[in-house]
Amino acid sequence: MYKQINTWVEAFSSAVWGFPLLILLTGGGLYLLILSRFLPFRYFKHAIDVLKGKYDNELDEGDITHFQALTTALSSTIGMGNIAGVAVAIAVGGPGAVFWMWISAIIGMSTKFFTSSLAIMFRGKDSEGKTQGGPMYFIVEGLGKSWKPLAVFFSLCGLIGALPVFNVNQLTQAINDIVLIPNGFEVNFTSNLIIGLVLVAITSVVILGGLNRISKVTSKLVPSMVILYFVLVFFILIVNIENVPYYFKLIFTDAFTASFIKEDALFGGVVGTLIILGIRRGAFSNEAGIGTAPLAHGAAKTNQPVREGLVAMMGPAIDTLVVCTLTALAILVTGVWKTTDANGVSLTASAFSNAMPIYGKYLLMACIAVFSISSLFSYAYYGGKCLSFLIGAKHQHYYNYFYILSIIIGATTSLSLMINLIDGVFALMAIPTMTATLLLAPKVMKEVKRYVKTIQ
Repeated sequence: MYKQINTWVEAFSSAVWGFPLLILLTGGGLYLLILSRFLPFRYFKHAIDVLKGKYDNELDEGDITHFQALTTALSSTIGMGNIAGVAVAIAVGGPGAVFWMWISAIIGMSTKFFTSSLAIMFRGKDSEGKTQGGPMYFIVEGLGKSWKPLAVFFSLCGLIGALPVFNVNQLTQAINDIVLIPNGFEVNFTSNLIIGLVLVAITSVVILGGLNRISKVTSKLVPSMVILYFVLVFFILIVNIENVPYYFKLIFTDAFTASFIKEDALFGGVVGTLIILGIRRGAFSNEAGIGTAPLAHGAAKTNQPVREGLVAMMGPAIDTLVVCTLTALAILVTGVWKTTDANGVSLTASAFSNAMPIYGKYLLMACIAVFSISSLFSYAYYGGKCLSFLIGAKHQHYYNYFYILSIIIGATTSLSLMINLIDGVFALMAIPTMTATLLLAPKVMKEVKRYVKTIQ
């Protein structure tokens, strides 16, 4: 019976992350990009000025700064998807998959702009009268009370989708494969439990302090780890400098030939399969359209929705165009993607070991640990906000205990059923988020016209 249920849940997860969702995310995002007349790129410099605090006003409504909102959102997206997910994409689809991940990020920038602008435009009040932002609030406040079932659906999915079982499971596996097993340590239930308890201790200290503590920690951790990761990959590129031009060119040429793809043709031939693979990995990495980022950006201290939308759009640029590209180039220029059967995080570790034989994989492990642990902080906040919307703000803290228990489960078991369930339900969050965003997009454009006049 368990085996049969597991098969059903696995099929459910694959179906949800399939072609229809990609059409909703990429097709909807492309529509928003055209509707805004490529606004994210026209106002990128202005977005940087906002991020630097040029327009901060302590009297504005909200809890955290623009910079803290962005780093909190990034802490949830920069993780295993950037390190293991990119490796999977290249192992299966070759260098061309990276190009389509870039396309996903460019489209995702417009989606993040609209969803996070709406999170400020239509902020609501929780049961304690405190101002809150996020998809469930802009659905009710923007579309009306009759749309509340859609907001409830988002929140119910968020309770499950925000659980860290998959992330913790993959982090535990990375620690075992990169650190413990190669050094002769026995990996068993006890060692995994110790890893889980350490993660619980670190996470509890941060999440029990609320959003302000989460944002302060992530605003320090995320930038420093992105810089460290950039330095490490830059070193790998210097060591393999003669290969860089060839592989950078190959990313573009293979995107339309799919010469290295290892899967059977699915949607419109091998190139169609490659497009689906790259866009799916990109969407999974930057989460544009899922609805998680607006939960963080909705708490930003600002009264200008467009301003926060411009800050939010930088998320996919940093997450996918920068961090995912760094991982991809490290894997490609070292040649490990052609010489080993390793996949996921093991393939990325092979690339770092190739360029830095002694310390490479341990430096990578440090980046993986920080990226993954920081995501535990933000997802706890997201799940808590969903519970608050459903049963009241005074009960929000109960989610933290449920969340902490799931960390132990993720570290000590390999419950594929639970992981697939969480993965599938997480994807379902995109349905209410994108539906409301597409319906409310014209109102965002009216706000854009008003805002542009104030800065000219």
